[in-house]
Amino acid sequence: MKRIACFLAFALTCGLLLMCGMAVAADQPANVAGTWEVSSQGRNGQPMTQTLTIQQDGGKITGTLTSPRGDANFEGMVTGNKVAFTIKRETDNGTFVMEYSATVDGDAMKGTLHTERFDREWTAKRTK
Repeated sequence: MKRIACFLAFALTCGLLLMCGMAVAADQPANVAGTWEVSSQGRNGQPMTQTLTIQQDGGKITGTLTSPRGDANFEGMVTGNKVAFTIKRETDNGTFVMEYSATVDGDAMKGTLHTERFDREWTAKRTK
């Protein structure tokens, strides 16, 4: 009986440690620093490729999106495996805001671009 109680206490302790470790790991921001090749659908349904360069400090990200329209700086956050950043471009019609969000899976991202005019899906692969 004493052996069973010790075994159960040991198993419970191991389980709790494992769950605590998983909770801490889930809170850690994914590593998104580097250069990414972004693919999305452009105007008129044409495929469009852009370059996303990200610097990361913990959960905070900054960087540049390079596209045919030129470079645009951004700031954003990484929480667990979720990334979000906003790009603002000045146009003749005022400020155009693009909100990017995605899920990170290693060297790949998949997400949504939201503007006041449209929503589009996008993917990205980290370049080596």
